[in-house]
Amino acid sequence: MTIGIHARIEGALVMIGFGSIGRGVLPLIERHIGFDRARFTVIEPSGDFAHILRDRGLRHLQLALTPENLAEVLQSLFPEGRGMIVNLSVDVDSVAVMQLARKIGVQYVDTVVEPWPGYYFGDMPNAERTGYRLRERVREVRKAHAGGPTAVSCCGANPGMVSWLVKEALLRLAADLGIAAEPRRREDWAALMQGLGVKGIHIAERDTQVSNRPKPPGVFVNTWSVEGFLSEAFQPAELGWGTHEKKLPPGGHVFDYGPGHAIWIDRPGADTRVRSWCPDVGPQFGYVVTHNEALSIPEYYTVHDGGRAVYRPTCHYAYHPCNDAILSLHEVKGAGRLPAAQHILAVEEIVSGGDDLGVLLYGHAKGAMWYGSRLTSAEARGLAPWQNATGMQVTGAVLAAMVWAAENPDEGIVEADEMDHVRCLEVQRPYLGRIECHYTDWTPLRNRINHFPEDRDEGDPWQFTNFLVP
Repeated sequence: MTIGIHARIEGALVMIGFGSIGRGVLPLIERHIGFDRARFTVIEPSGDFAHILRDRGLRHLQLALTPENLAEVLQSLFPEGRGMIVNLSVDVDSVAVMQLARKIGVQYVDTVVEPWPGYYFGDMPNAERTGYRLRERVREVRKAHAGGPTAVSCCGANPGMVSWLVKEALLRLAADLGIAAEPRRREDWAALMQGLGVKGIHIAERDTQVSNRPKPPGVFVNTWSVEGFLSEAFQPAELGWGTHEKKLPPGGHVFDYGPGHAIWIDRPGADTRVRSWCPDVGPQFGYVVTHNEALSIPEYYTVHDGGRAVYRPTCHYAYHPCNDAILSLHEVKGAGRLPAAQHILAVEEIVSGGDDLGVLLYGHAKGAMWYGSRLTSAEARGLAPWQNATGMQVTGAVLAAMVWAAENPDEGIVEADEMDHVRCLEVQRPYLGRIECHYTDWTPLRNRINHFPEDRDEGDPWQFTNFLVP
């Protein structure tokens, strides 16, 4: 892999968390970010991989950040108020760190809006455990504090990279339809999507990575954070709600605060499946796991007329994890308790497969279009250490977010949809395998076996009711 410095960070660089994503992004930072090694600190509680940091001469603070020690620990690492915080942790409140970063005067990057412990599996009503509510916390801070040090909220593969892929996909679709397009502002992008007739977007992912040994009973096996997957899988299913939709799904609820552009369903994302489509495998089931991009993308592409939303695409995640993760999920749901043990597949364990992660734009003149990254685990192994295909798609996006924040240091709080997608993908593209475009005539009304009674809309194949699996 060609080594080239994309940006430099003046001052301290602090990484919170050192799980699979933290370990994966470290060699990319060393390749492409200029920084003072004496001022790079990793904060995490386990110490399981402290030897990696020790071998590289990097500082390791083995402790768990809490509401009580957060300010003291982080402020001590930025005595002159310069640098960047990269938050890749679980159980550390993202908004609290983001606000502290602003107070200190440093840039900030994270991959998810993470709460303090107790949010995901507490006793709160389902409506209060949503990603929508978490995102509203960030929006409230943004409204109260415009500008200031750049804080990139929710920028991994998804949310994050997929927002940049939506823009590339729209330009490709416009070109293939012979439509001139030079969008510059948010309003231009929204008008372009409306003009192209896009009714909805799946963040359509298929993880086909296979281990060299069977999954042990009672162990939750995944290709990325087990805690992260379980947390979002057991939140209510959520999706951005398009203006073309005719009726709510069973158990569907609108939000009565904030922008009101999304809905939640009164069942976990891990129990909510939709029909979707990915290259090679074609039609597939995916889980409607809550994700920030299912909220940020439809809001970004809403067209207003006199204060009324006249166009908005439906948008949600349609995730098919690796087979071991699906089996693990069945075990957890059947047992009714969280796993006692967990394991993330290391690249040396994976004997085949990869991760296809893209955006499926549907309802336009060409039917449906999948546009995204197709990366094998073998390719990931050759690109950087400690990476499987899923991790590489995330870590490359974290790198791109760091570069963009360093180059744009005073933008305040931003989401991936608002960033320069050309620049970000320029940084990330070497780590994405093949970026491919596939058109398909598939619709969710096709490929049904034994047509049991279902709530179907034959007049409009792109209604959410046709995607939803009862």
